[in-house]
Amino acid sequence: MQIWTGLGNPGPKYAMHRHNVGFMAVDVIAEMYRFGPSQKKFQGWIQEGTIASEKVILLKPATFMNESGRSVGEALRFYKLDTDALTVFHDELDLAPFKVKVRTGGGLAGHNGLRSINQHLGPDFRRVRIGIGHPGHKDRVHGHVLGNYAKAEQDDLIQMLAAIGAEAEWLAKGDDPRFMSDVALRMQD
Repeated sequence: MQIWTGLGNPGPKYAMHRHNVGFMAVDVIAEMYRFGPSQKKFQGWIQEGTIASEKVILLKPATFMNESGRSVGEALRFYKLDTDALTVFHDELDLAPFKVKVRTGGGLAGHNGLRSINQHLGPDFRRVRIGIGHPGHKDRVHGHVLGNYAKAEQDDLIQMLAAIGAEAEWLAKGDDPRFMSDVALRMQD
């Protein structure tokens, strides 16, 4: 069993924020793989399903970004899983917009959701880093991260989320390089 967590802030006013792209990714995966209905659990919402014969629990913490680790930690403890069963989908300032990279462990890059998970579980979990690009100056980061995707970005956003969903089987199988390669190929079309 695996737990895939999308990071974001709950509520409709945050729905299209760049900071919520993790929520968007797990929503697309749930839809593409016909996951079960959303249930309130672990201070968040979960959906259960199967990808490439692997049982996957999708989790969207309802705790707001800064407390995501509480929800994620509760889910892992309930299912008696270690961090090697955890994948976190999140926005990444240090990646170009719509680039997708996967790594296990590493720094937190000032991301409060990752910091919270790290405080509760340590740093050794898999991250699907979804590029949102850097606005150029640190004074503009807050507004960029908590800003909505622009109309001009909608087609690329939809294409990237569809690519993540279509190639999710490689994540379920643990083939991160194949996932990254196939997502990148889909983004070239």
